[in-house]
Amino acid sequence: MTHWTILLAAETAAKEGGLFDLDATLPLMAVQFLVLAAILNAIFYKPLTKAIDERDEYIRNNQKEARERLSKAQMLAKEYEIKRGEALRESQAIVAQAQADAQKIAAEQIAQAQKEAQQAREQTQKEIDRQKQEALSSLEQQVDTLSRQILEKLLGPELANR
Repeated sequence: MTHWTILLAAETAAKEGGLFDLDATLPLMAVQFLVLAAILNAIFYKPLTKAIDERDEYIRNNQKEARERLSKAQMLAKEYEIKRGEALRESQAIVAQAQADAQKIAAEQIAQAQKEAQQAREQTQKEIDRQKQEALSSLEQQVDTLSRQILEKLLGPELANR
């Protein structure tokens, strides 16, 4: 039954002018389409394109600022590396100079200590030599005294005094 209804509708459409009827509805539909397009353009498309353009401008500005910040950060990093290298070289030079100064001071102190030790040794040697001479002269006196006493005992006091 539905099959027959479709056939009847097709026959009536064919009798009225076919698939396309060129009467006043076609220009009316065209005008409606243009009015709809103008309304959509004014209400929907212009604000939408404006928002898209603003967003695009915002993104471009952010990308530009990001590139500028990146280049500035890279420049600062290079400057930092250069300054760090200079500071490292300066600190190494300061350490080397301090080590040289410390070695020089240590060498001077060692030389001074050796000089003082040599002087103390010479002073001690002189003191020992002096005490040795005193001991020898004291010993000679005692030997002389003992020799006289022995002579007096052996020869008598009268012969020993001559």
